[in-house]
Amino acid sequence: MYEKSIELLNKAVADELSAVHQYMYFHFHCEDQGFELLAGLFIRTAIEEMRHIELLAERIIFLGGDVEMVASESVQKIHDVAEMLKRGMQMEQGSVREYNIWANECSANADSGSKKVFERLVDDEERHYDQYDTEKNNLERFGDRYLALQSIEMSKRIAAQTGTE
Repeated sequence: MYEKSIELLNKAVADELSAVHQYMYFHFHCEDQGFELLAGLFIRTAIEEMRHIELLAERIIFLGGDVEMVASESVQKIHDVAEMLKRGMQMEQGSVREYNIWANECSANADSGSKKVFERLVDDEERHYDQYDTEKNNLERFGDRYLALQSIEMSKRIAAQTGTE
């Protein structure tokens, strides 16, 4: 009865797994470049995407299905911060589009529970998009100075930690 919902929920799991992998990759590279605030944004988003996977998996199991833990895409090796933000926005925008469609499909199949899961995810993905858009706009407005300030803040924190040991 819920085969279509399970299929759509598993597609969402695959997309969320891809997002976790991509955002963790961005986190590692931002942290390595000294961009602590952006690194923090990417890791927080990755953790939230992991929570999405858990929510989706719980629904799949409730419906009697099995969770497919296979990412839908491989990680794109992006090192430029502006390109990372652009990619994040594209991913979030795609998720919003798909999750809205899938919510309607679940509703058409008399599965309001899965519809609500997708609607909740849409809210979160729209917020992620907005966060990346804000960072992209800051980068465009302030240029390399914006990244330099983040690097300075990380250097200060490291120096403070070193001085207390």
